[in-house]
Amino acid sequence: MRVEPRMSSHLPRLYLITDRHLASDEETFLQKVEQALAAGVRMVQLREKDLAAAELFRLGLKLRDLTRRYETYLLINDRVDLALAIDADGVHLAENSLPTPVVRKLLGPRKLIGVSTHHSEKISQQAAEGADFVTFSPIYPTPSKAVFGPPQGVAALAEACRSAVIPVYALGGLSAERVTECQQAGAFGVAVISAILASDQPDQAVRNILRRF
Repeated sequence: MRVEPRMSSHLPRLYLITDRHLASDEETFLQKVEQALAAGVRMVQLREKDLAAAELFRLGLKLRDLTRRYETYLLINDRVDLALAIDADGVHLAENSLPTPVVRKLLGPRKLIGVSTHHSEKISQQAAEGADFVTFSPIYPTPSKAVFGPPQGVAALAEACRSAVIPVYALGGLSAERVTECQQAGAFGVAVISAILASDQPDQAVRNILRRF
């Protein structure tokens, strides 16, 4: 039986994950993010793993300003300290990050916690430990998730969503054309990187995805 995810009414269907390397420079990157926000993105994860803390803090402040202007959630990848420093709306954890209960204690009850999962059995555990949502990946072939092995496919996504009690975002190789298939498999939403940030028209890319829901 399909279980309806809890705590999902305030979460958007589209989750943008950043990769500044998809833009020619920082100014262009920020312009692309703002175009995506203007077109309807309402949750962004700052995921720039190669930046030192000081640079990540500086870029995070710029994104915090943008996301506040568009009333958009801002999450920081893994770095609880930086999320607190810039007053982000939460964090996104990897499976090898600090334990979710520890992060929940540090952030308090009002901040969002997302967790990356690659195994369906981990979802119920994360829900019990206080996560608000998970991303499940990779669904389709994508260079950014190649380290996690071959794509899991829509059947694995459906299995992961079947008993999930928190929202599941499909991640990995997502495009507007694949949104419907993931939604039919039970995904609450989709998380994307290159489908938006590699586009010459990020705003149009966002609208193409959102109209599929």
